[in-house]
Amino acid sequence: MRWTRLIRPQDIVWVLLFLLMGVVSAGEAYADTSFYIMLAALGAVQVLETKVPALASTRGRLLGLIIKFALCYLLIGYTGGIIDSRYWPLLLLPVVSAATALGVFGTLAAALVAGLAYSSLVSFLDLTRYQIDAAGLILRIIFFTMVGNLANTLAEDLRRQTRESRRAAEHLAAANEQIEHAEEALRRSDRLAALGQLSAGLAHELRNPLGTIRASAEMLGRNLSAENEVAREVAGFISTEVDRANSLITRFLQFARPLELRPQTADLAQTLDRAVALAEREAPGIAIYKNYAPEIPPFPFDGELLERVFYNLVLNAAQATPAGGAVTLKARESDGFAEIAVIDRGAGIRAEHLNSIFNPFFTTKPDGVGLGLAIVAKIIDEHGGKIAVESEPGKGSIFRVLLPMDRGTASGQAVTA
Repeated sequence: MRWTRLIRPQDIVWVLLFLLMGVVSAGEAYADTSFYIMLAALGAVQVLETKVPALASTRGRLLGLIIKFALCYLLIGYTGGIIDSRYWPLLLLPVVSAATALGVFGTLAAALVAGLAYSSLVSFLDLTRYQIDAAGLILRIIFFTMVGNLANTLAEDLRRQTRESRRAAEHLAAANEQIEHAEEALRRSDRLAALGQLSAGLAHELRNPLGTIRASAEMLGRNLSAENEVAREVAGFISTEVDRANSLITRFLQFARPLELRPQTADLAQTLDRAVALAEREAPGIAIYKNYAPEIPPFPFDGELLERVFYNLVLNAAQATPAGGAVTLKARESDGFAEIAVIDRGAGIRAEHLNSIFNPFFTTKPDGVGLGLAIVAKIIDEHGGKIAVESEPGKGSIFRVLLPMDRGTASGQAVTA
C-alpha cells in the first residue's frame, strides 16, 4: 500500500523515542507546553527530512541541520542549560545527520558548530555561583566529533557499496543486452540455415520445370497466328511470370547461400556514393543528402556487398518518404567503428514490427518478399557489424549501421552483433 512506502520502521522508532522522552520528562519543572512543542518539532524534522523533496537537496539538508541545531539549542537551554540539562546529547542528531550526507569535512564542521553552540550556553551562567568543569565540556565536544566521525565512516562505506552495486548492476544489464543480441543472432542463423536447406532443394526442383514452361510459352507464342491476340497475350503472361518466379528463386538463393566475403581496403565514401547513385535512379523524386565525416580512413570490407546493403537501406528510406521529401545519409568514425545512418522523415515503423523487420519473409509492402532487410542484416553480421533501427510512426526512421574498421575487432564483435 502507499502508506507503507512512506512510513518506514525507523520512523516508528523515532516517534516512540521522542514520545518516551516526553513521558520521562513529565513532572519536571521545565515540562510545559513550550517544551513539548519544541520536542515535537524536533521529532517532526527528524522524521520528515527524508520524505520532503525540498529537504533532499544540498540546500535542503543545510536548512534541516540549521533547524535541528536551533531546536536542540533551545531545548538544552530551556531544560537547565549547560549545568543541569539532560538533553545535551540531542546535539548529536544534527552531527550524525551531517555525517550521513555531507562527508568528512561537513561532519567536522557540524561537530564544531555543536561544540560552539553548547559552549555558548556558559554565557548565560552566573559564574560567581557556578564553577564550570572545563575538562568535562571539552570531553563532550570531543564526543560530538567522535560520534560524527564514526557515523561518517559507516555512511561512506555504505555509499561506496552502493556505488559498487550500481556499477555491478550496469555491467549486468550490459551483459544481458549482449546475451540478448547473441541469442537473436543465433536464432537468425538457425532460420537462415533452415531456409538455405529449403531453398537449395527447391531451386533445383523448380528451375527445370520453369525453364520448360517458359520455352513452351515462347514456342506457343511463335506458332500462334497473329489474329489470336488473346492466346498470344496469355503466352506473354506465362513468360513474364516465369521470369518473375526465376528472379524470386535467385533472391532466395542469394539469401540462403553462405556469403564469401572478399574484404579489400577501400574508401567507404565511394561505396556509399555508388549506392546512392543506384537508389537515385529508382526514386528520382526524392532528394538524397550526403554528410560524410572526413576522418574515416580506408578500411577492409567487401565493397560489392556493402554497396548492396546501403542501396537497399537508402531505397527503402526513399520509398517511405513522400514525394518531394529528402533522405539523409551520414557517416562518421566512432570508437574504432564506422557509423553510417540512413535517416528519413517518412511514415515510420510501428512499434510491434521493430523486432521483426530483419526476419526473413517479414514485409509490410503489398508486393514485397521480405528478404531485403534480412539480406542486409546477414551481410552486416558477416562483417562483424551491427544494425539497429529507431522509428516513430509518422515521424520517420533511422537505420544505424556500425562496421568495425579493424578486422580483429570484427572477429571479436561478430559473436555479439
